[in-house]
Amino acid sequence: MDAFTRLDAKIAPLPLANIDTDQIIPKQFLKTVEREGLAKGLFYDLRFDGEGKPRPDFVLNRPEYRGAGVLVAGDNFGCGSSREHAPWALIDFGIRCVVSTSFADIFYNNCFQNGLLPAIVTSEDLHVLMGEAKGANHVFAVDLGAQTISAPSGKIVSFQIDAGRKEKLLKGLDAIGETLTHETDIDRFEEKRRLARPWAA
Repeated sequence: MDAFTRLDAKIAPLPLANIDTDQIIPKQFLKTVEREGLAKGLFYDLRFDGEGKPRPDFVLNRPEYRGAGVLVAGDNFGCGSSREHAPWALIDFGIRCVVSTSFADIFYNNCFQNGLLPAIVTSEDLHVLMGEAKGANHVFAVDLGAQTISAPSGKIVSFQIDAGRKEKLLKGLDAIGETLTHETDIDRFEEKRRLARPWAA
């Protein structure tokens, strides 16, 4: 998993609350267990019309937001089913950070297992970021170490994150990576167990 330290990227405003995982990545794109290639399905029903043509008014289709690496969205982002394809699709599209006032628990946990930063801000600060992002082609700075989002105007917003999860993101550790940091201790334990109970080896 790629470490997350600092991200300098465009920020795209999506002022909708309760965006669920089926909106993030619809069910027809869940036929793969590969993490690549899911970008085409991200927000499919919002990005495209019934004929598969891009909707010009959807934020990620607008020229000024192409290549956005940060998404600022309404309350309760990622609710619905537990599909891990949701953070996969966001990352595959190039989005490494989602900013909201709240996230659904399962989506929130899945973010940390895949290197996507879910940044929790206050309602007031979310409103500020939405305003800064609208109609702009600016680069914002997301600093995980400092837990800040800096806008080109000079406005700096702080975000919340659990200290343990922050440390894992900074080091690029998912659950497997974290376990492997204890590899020496695990090997030592297994060797002691083998010597004490050779019949169980």
